[in-house]
Amino acid sequence: MQSYVAVLALLGLLAAVVVAVYALSFVYAPPGTLGTGPFLSGGVPREHAVSRYHVRWYVVTMVFLAFDMEMVFMYPWAVVVASVGTKAVVEMFGFLALLMAGVVYAWREGAFRWA
Repeated sequence: MQSYVAVLALLGLLAAVVVAVYALSFVYAPPGTLGTGPFLSGGVPREHAVSRYHVRWYVVTMVFLAFDMEMVFMYPWAVVVASVGTKAVVEMFGFLALLMAGVVYAWREGAFRWA
């Protein structure tokens, strides 16, 4: 049980910070003004965010994240491939084949067409 004392203390600190931030939001922003104030840059929004960004940007972002996750898995593989042997090479080709299937699917669905 002693090994969990630090974890429990951290969870208690986390809960205290969450409660403090939530309480401070009511002190510094009177009720009814939380959703109407400026966001981040200080400028007052003129329209809803959904109307500003086309759904195509979200599709491009998801495709980018798929390739970004590929790099997350390929870097550690490249570090240990010599010590693991041919099994690692075969598994990486399987992973790349699965990723290529996702690219082909996105291509067929028109994710790369910008119209």
